[in-house]
Amino acid sequence: MAEKILVVDDGKNICEILAFNLTNEGYEVQCAYSAEEALKKLTPDYSLILLDVMMGGMSGYKMAEKLRKENNPVPIIFLTAKDTENDMLTGFSVGADDYISKPFSIKEVVVRVRALLKRSEYGQKKSETANTKSNQWVFNDVTIDFDTKELKIGNESIPLTRTEFEIIKLLASNPSRVFEREDIIDAIWKDSPYITERTIDVHIRRLRKKLGERASLISSRTGYGYRFNITEQ
Repeated sequence: MAEKILVVDDGKNICEILAFNLTNEGYEVQCAYSAEEALKKLTPDYSLILLDVMMGGMSGYKMAEKLRKENNPVPIIFLTAKDTENDMLTGFSVGADDYISKPFSIKEVVVRVRALLKRSEYGQKKSETANTKSNQWVFNDVTIDFDTKELKIGNESIPLTRTEFEIIKLLASNPSRVFEREDIIDAIWKDSPYITERTIDVHIRRLRKKLGERASLISSRTGYGYRFNITEQ
């Protein structure tokens, strides 16, 4: 079954061009011309949203923030002419998974869509220090399930975006290793030239906030990067 993509942009020509080309790549594509229309169309079977930032009415930022507050993990790629580093960090801070600046080439969009949808292939190596059960890592009351893409603390499921899950998966797969920010970028965003080291810090802050009392599972080494610190548990 073809993966479904929702294109959200108030420029009808852009929507039509993206829909035509992505359909030719084998995806099932629907368009919405505002965030409000997109929220009505969005169903759990969508695999990805291509989302314009600047639209009349609700902005793309507000739509993404709303979805994340509702614990909707659908991957989001922002499409926008706002391409400063602060603009990109704002996008990631509200839960975006990737960011493409306008004007863009269709080839670039296709590559980035394909890369985001395939990210779950990363970090499959299992840690010898973790208690492995099926395709899970279990650290005391913390469980990371790589089949269901789920993080649990006790019996509570912690909603993560795809990018957040893949960061914690990468770190947990190699708990003895300190990952430099560039290492994380290369592993997760290697097809995205706009990702900066500050982007990683934004995602780590979001992850730690969601981990709550278990935030120390992700520790930092000043001047180096981040690691999964099971010695704290």
